[in-house]
Amino acid sequence: MTGARWRKSTKSGNNGGSCVEVADNLPGVVLVRDTKDRDGGTLTFGPAAWQSFVNLAKGIDTAS
Repeated sequence: MTGARWRKSTKSGNNGGSCVEVADNLPGVVLVRDTKDRDGGTLTFGPAAWQSFVNLAKGIDTAS
């Protein structure tokens, strides 16, 4: 997507392992791609779905 500013996940190390990049600067959409295969496809999420995923990954319970 034009204008996407990609940033590497803070949980990705510098060892060449599993890394993802996220672009969350576009209105209404969050993009995710594999740093090792940037042309291999991009996952698209709505902001609420992405925030739910991030909360789950962090172990934050938002159901309370």
